[in-house]
Amino acid sequence: MATENKNLSHYDKTTIPSAKPFRFGIVVSEWNDTITEGLFNGAREALIDCGALPENIVRWNVPGSFELTFGCKKMLEQQEVDAVIAIGSVIQGETKHFDFVCSATAQGIKDLNVRYDRPVIFCVLTDNNMQQAVERSGGKHGNKGTEAAIAAIKMVVLGQ
Repeated sequence: MATENKNLSHYDKTTIPSAKPFRFGIVVSEWNDTITEGLFNGAREALIDCGALPENIVRWNVPGSFELTFGCKKMLEQQEVDAVIAIGSVIQGETKHFDFVCSATAQGIKDLNVRYDRPVIFCVLTDNNMQQAVERSGGKHGNKGTEAAIAAIKMVVLGQ
């Protein structure tokens, strides 16, 4: 269970490797765009704060979270990026659709990490309601986009 009142997005920049020499891809789901835009902004700001050049951050949009796997795969194949961040938001509804989309998306991103020699970071919120998503995309629980960016930097360095 996540800590209820702790912002997990604070990082000590002195402990993060410089992102300056790297190129990052961010694939963003258009579904629940108020949430995914917040996540994208958090990721982009953290990458730049850690030294990434704005021109070395490539953004592609896909219709929904289910499509993130294909979008990330194509980005890995068509762009010279050192890491990709997959950003999405799936909010529980009244049907099992939530379960299928969450599971398929997580498995797809995992498969990309096994197949390619560049990290793909899972930044897909899977919340019970919109309020939880808001709190994790720049609200009281921080911004999971920020956390994904820090993970991307660390994983790029690990893979060198």
